[in-house]
Amino acid sequence: MKQGMRGSLGAEPGEAGAAEGQAAGSSVGSAVGSAVGSAAGSTVGSAVVSAGPGRYRVPVQPAAQDTGRRRGGGGDPGGEGGPVRGEHTHGEPALPRPRAAVQRSSVRGQILAALRTALVTGDLRPGEVYSAPVLAERFGVSATPVREAMQQLALEGAVEVVPNRGFRVVERGTRELAELAEVRALIEAPVVLRLARTVPAERWAGLRPLAEATVRAASSGCRATYAEADRAFHRAVLGLAGNEQLVRIAEDLHRRAQWPLGGGASGGGGRAELVADAHEHTVLLDALIAGDVDVVRALVGEHFGGTV
Repeated sequence: MKQGMRGSLGAEPGEAGAAEGQAAGSSVGSAVGSAVGSAAGSTVGSAVVSAGPGRYRVPVQPAAQDTGRRRGGGGDPGGEGGPVRGEHTHGEPALPRPRAAVQRSSVRGQILAALRTALVTGDLRPGEVYSAPVLAERFGVSATPVREAMQQLALEGAVEVVPNRGFRVVERGTRELAELAEVRALIEAPVVLRLARTVPAERWAGLRPLAEATVRAASSGCRATYAEADRAFHRAVLGLAGNEQLVRIAEDLHRRAQWPLGGGASGGGGRAELVADAHEHTVLLDALIAGDVDVVRALVGEHFGGTV
């Protein structure tokens, strides 16, 4: 449930970086790469970059290179991923390089998903400042979609804008995590109890694959994979209420509860704790199918009182 995040960016010496002479070597961030996904179909040109033990093709984004010329020099200086005036890129921590290519279609959405995954895994570390040009270089896109994705994360409270530098990942404490858990319980628990009295058993049984998916995800030990499966199960449960606004608000709170804690703290344990949290889903679903409201009430209280 309330997932604490762990993990850090592994860095190693790499190739020469941006126009300012910055070093930009980094190891592949596996969580970021998997969220971006595999490129499908044809792309317009490609550049080969070193990424860990293998080599990967990242599509060149013509729009990123030509924007400045087409708009009379109004694009990013220095071509693709170049820093805008006043946006410094020196001294930033190493960033994960995506394993697979970023498709031109829905670039912003793919970058946003990748950054959200990096937040969950801790690849984007609390307290660190990241600039859009440096992130864009790792993804092989222009700085514009990265900047837009980071601005969305700022609206969600995951990062904050640092003028002339970029975006700082917000540091959170255990108190904020506890507050999120309380708000989620106030919203979700009454709804689940109401649904326990009204939804027929066969509809609850239809959620069995999602509950089992959380168990498999937890067994993998990957917090990002579990975070997705966890949200999917809760989204399906609340979806039975037929209230889209409820689902959207609960999803936002759930996602925020999965962000990393600051100061090296962790909001949850390792694989064993993920498995225990996922097991609560299957037990809760059994009680819902059986129509045992008292057991459902106890389980919901325990579930939101956890620390995952």
